[in-house]
Amino acid sequence: MQRSLCFRIQSIASHEQQGSEIPMKFAFLMDPLETVKAYKDTTYHLMLATSERGHEVFYFNQNTMRAGNANVRATTSKVEVHPSIEKPFTIISTFECDLSEMDAILIRTDPPVDRRYLYATLVLDLISGSTLVVNRPSGIRNWNEKLAAMLYPSLTPETLISNDTAEILQFRDEFGRLTLKPIDGHGGEGIIFLETEEADAAAKVNQVTNNGTHWIIAQQYLPDAQTGDKRILLLDGEPLGAILRVHAEGKELNNLDQGATAQAAELTERDLEICSSIKDGLLAEGIIFSGIDVIGGMLIEINVTSPTGLQELCRFDERAYNHDIMSALEQKIQARHTLKN
Repeated sequence: MQRSLCFRIQSIASHEQQGSEIPMKFAFLMDPLETVKAYKDTTYHLMLATSERGHEVFYFNQNTMRAGNANVRATTSKVEVHPSIEKPFTIISTFECDLSEMDAILIRTDPPVDRRYLYATLVLDLISGSTLVVNRPSGIRNWNEKLAAMLYPSLTPETLISNDTAEILQFRDEFGRLTLKPIDGHGGEGIIFLETEEADAAAKVNQVTNNGTHWIIAQQYLPDAQTGDKRILLLDGEPLGAILRVHAEGKELNNLDQGATAQAAELTERDLEICSSIKDGLLAEGIIFSGIDVIGGMLIEINVTSPTGLQELCRFDERAYNHDIMSALEQKIQARHTLKN
């Protein structure tokens, strides 16, 4: 039932929503196509909308990128995108490509934002004047997904960034149960909870900080996490909608990659307040498509690399938000072309 509804939305979108009059070239920097789980993948959903709107879709990955004095190149595949999740892609051709010939490049590689990821953003900076890069590479570098929320301390729970075991334990004594997260973590990996009284607490902290060599995030645990956390997707800083991620039975982590399920959710006044508060920051950094995590009315993370949850949101709201996003990108590309001319 869930998948058939998704297909119905895509079908409606393909018949009722039109792309720009001039076909454009969209390249997706992403993980290998064979690893894509099309039934839930946000990147696939964006690629499908791109194709349905009459544009050309291309794929490349970080390993084939290279830059010279004149251009930035990559081994690129032109892709036909299918609405069938059993066979979502067909590679039409593969060739050496000057990436500045693309109208837009969408950075959709999954975290962690490691050295290779950062170098890829630095290389893409070289063509950001000629090609729309989403999200802006410097914005991805500047807004660590775990730390960016701390730019808005009035919106977040009590948080400590440290690699000092004694300091972290003192923080726990002050604020109670803690959530400990690696700064470069993703998908719920590496997250543990530190109880108010734990005999091996120091050993646990030492393990997470790799004996004091890695900074971690220690955050006041929010009891509302027991009922799930809310993922809000934003386009140009404006909320599209929200889903609630609820952990699997016997688990605590609300990440979909950790077995959680998605439920429909409404935006509250507090949610809208949070979105409004961070909008200017997102726009200033060139963050066009983002996702924030909210628990109990508190901002937890700001996801700027490859936010997920779009397919679930489309199903719950019965709206093709993937087309809304691509329509916004078309308008930005057209505006850039107008300025050049």
